[in-house]
Amino acid sequence: MIQEIHPAILKGEISIPPSKSDSQRAILCAGLADGKSLLQNCGESDDELNMLNTITYLGAKVTRLDSYSIEIWGIKNFPKSKIIQVGESGLGLRLLTSICAAHDGEFVLEGSGTLLKRPMNFFDETFPKLKVDFNSNNGFLPFKIKGPMQATSLIVDGSQSSQYISGLLMAFPLLYGTTYLKVENLKSIPYLEMTLKTLKAFGITIEHLNFEEFIIGGDQHYLPSEYTIESDWSTASYWIVAAALGSDILIKGLSMASMQADKKILEALATAECTIINFENGFKVEGENRKPFHFNATHCPDLFPALTTLAALTPGISTIEGVHRLATKESDRGEALQQEFQKLGIKIEFQEDKMVIHGQAFISGGSVKSHHDHRIAMCLGIAGKFANSPVIIEDAEAVSKSYPRFWDDLSDLISPTSL
Repeated sequence: MIQEIHPAILKGEISIPPSKSDSQRAILCAGLADGKSLLQNCGESDDELNMLNTITYLGAKVTRLDSYSIEIWGIKNFPKSKIIQVGESGLGLRLLTSICAAHDGEFVLEGSGTLLKRPMNFFDETFPKLKVDFNSNNGFLPFKIKGPMQATSLIVDGSQSSQYISGLLMAFPLLYGTTYLKVENLKSIPYLEMTLKTLKAFGITIEHLNFEEFIIGGDQHYLPSEYTIESDWSTASYWIVAAALGSDILIKGLSMASMQADKKILEALATAECTIINFENGFKVEGENRKPFHFNATHCPDLFPALTTLAALTPGISTIEGVHRLATKESDRGEALQQEFQKLGIKIEFQEDKMVIHGQAFISGGSVKSHHDHRIAMCLGIAGKFANSPVIIEDAEAVSKSYPRFWDDLSDLISPTSL
């Protein structure tokens, strides 16, 4: 799909869609619960639909009550053998791999698209310590698993992704006996906070010391719950940046008490000397006097694309730390951002673990690619509204992974005065 973006003034209101990260955790917890759960504010992104399809395939019953409400009757008897297709969701794969390994059975996990190119060596290194018979394609899909894993004392490296740790924390309560987990070099702590919050809502108790040592009692049971999924700060980052660049957008639906990692964008805006203006039903951003900024995104790497757009359109040199977190996303996001913004006249270079963006008052139009990465597509879509000529985005359908309505919402925000 080709999306042609014409420069335009953006104005209006945007209601932020649900967090697919929160949704996938909650859907899986509801699927594991013995009874009926009700999920409110559940979205329809590809990743969410794949998780719903997976728990249905494993034996749960799913009924969509309306656009955002879902009733889930949990799996009564986890199957002994299944071939599971997880789509392109890295989070879904990491959670489901551990859940399957916790059960007595033989499972094959497959994926599609960019997920097939993403290495997952963590499981090859970790599962043998848990007495799981595990085979991968040299760290890549497909995975073959024969469980169940055994409770033990375990030390793991958390530097690759907190999603591996989240998967283990969801699986260990299902084992017999207590598991002691020590995590070294943990990244993205807020996502583990989200996992623990969701687990608690579904009746699972886990003790921890500063997210470094975890004590997970076994033989626990997931309990049905009524759970409301938060709106997504990751998705909101694109509209927040559009507002900071001069768009009159009221951003609605976000929780300022959220544990989501990407709420840190508010700190990045403060560093850039932007101002948040609060209203009863949302907030706006004033960025007329914004300055180049320095921000460490190590624990919130999904902010890189939106912040790159902000930096590209802020004259001067901005730096974002944490580039090493980008290599194994849907694309190598560091390289993708560098390549595509260069086509729009913006110089981006790397200095060790920092991205250095040479911002300008405007960017040029041109043809760019999403690299089949939803976040690259969205950040280029916002950038295109501030270009001096049209921006043509190839593979723009990638947004469906997390935000199927993105292009519609972008179109709805175009001010009539700019047409």
